[in-house]
Amino acid sequence: MSGMSPGMRVSDTVLPPERSSQPGSENRFGDEEEDGMAPSAPAPPPATPRVVFRRARSEDLPAIVHLLADDELGAGREDPGHPAYRAAFEDIDGDPRQLLVVAELEGEVVGTLQLTIISGLSRRAATRAQIEAVRVREDQRGGGLGRALLEWALDQARQRGAVLAQLTTDVRRVDALRFYERLGFQVSHHGLKFPLA
Repeated sequence: MSGMSPGMRVSDTVLPPERSSQPGSENRFGDEEEDGMAPSAPAPPPATPRVVFRRARSEDLPAIVHLLADDELGAGREDPGHPAYRAAFEDIDGDPRQLLVVAELEGEVVGTLQLTIISGLSRRAATRAQIEAVRVREDQRGGGLGRALLEWALDQARQRGAVLAQLTTDVRRVDALRFYERLGFQVSHHGLKFPLA
């Protein structure tokens, strides 16, 4: 793939806490009180934890597998503790076209996805990004983490020369489908699977 250096290099990306855009939420220094005295500065807000997106490390594997198994569909097909996960992790980590990512919050893995860069001949030899195994820990859903993780992955794909990103989601994951559509993904193809083992 043109423009791709040997091995995907990922620098840690830290997301700052979101700022409130509610009217009246701004700090209003310099406003005078009715008695003509300037108000005292408000107390600083409590520190908000930051999310870091980074390449998964070996020690993240149990948390990643737990995320994969932590829903109705995953519980039926994942087997945390199985030795195959370790070998698969080593294969993924050693492949320069693969990137297994975690979202880390206060030292805990709270999200994951896998990004694969695929060279092809169709679409005038377009490079594609395949996004798979997107998971966000249940207690972190609904706060924008999934959106930030996907947007980060799309940016990583662009940096590696991909002109198209694709993903699949199980037809039973209706909420996930709506989520991806809100991000701009379009239902354009039928995905088919054929079991080989």
